[in-house]
Amino acid sequence: MIAQLPLALRWPRRQRFEHFHAGANAAALAAVQTLAREPGAAWVYLHGPAGSGRSHLLMAACQAAAAAGRRVQYLPLATLGDPAAVLRGVAGSELLALDDLGAIAGDRAAEHALFDLYNRSRAEASALLFAADAAPARLGLELPDLRSRLGACTRFALKLLDHGERRVVLKAQAAARGIELDDGVLDWLFARYARDLGALLDLLDRLDQASLAAQRRITIPFLRGLLREGTESG
Repeated sequence: MIAQLPLALRWPRRQRFEHFHAGANAAALAAVQTLAREPGAAWVYLHGPAGSGRSHLLMAACQAAAAAGRRVQYLPLATLGDPAAVLRGVAGSELLALDDLGAIAGDRAAEHALFDLYNRSRAEASALLFAADAAPARLGLELPDLRSRLGACTRFALKLLDHGERRVVLKAQAAARGIELDDGVLDWLFARYARDLGALLDLLDRLDQASLAAQRRITIPFLRGLLREGTESG
């Protein structure tokens, strides 16, 4: 069985349902919330481009299920050294979230291990939640029965927030921290981080700390200096 880590270490503080900005993904959010909180709910398969919130929803589901007293595990398949061995060793979860399924496409041993895990989880009344960058039929999986099983899940194609939605989210998050971002600063930021809301929110955390330390308001020169320091220190 995979070792369980303390919740504070396993779930980043912003990867919660309340911090997921749904936009056009409201139906996907509702389905994942139901899966996290209600035993017997339909299994869910999420797919979409980077930055669409796949991992956020998986981690949020694990956090919510754990808070409700359920045993949970999150497996980022792209970072596992031996995914087949890990998948065969999984046990004891009431909710298992499997991220980056495309990482095992073409790995015969891992595909068979996931197929067996799928069937075992059905028999044990566990819940599975999947995420990938493509639908099952387009993922490059070689095992037809696995494609069929994944295709039977409730599937949602996640969409990126549009430019206006990302702008509203960033401005609201800044205001919640007591930071005023004028339109010029927002334009400058979005010219560099247009698609990646997560990167923008991470940068906002840095800006909050740096502006407080320097006792300065956030301007474009201040931003340039902060990012230049980050590049030089890296």
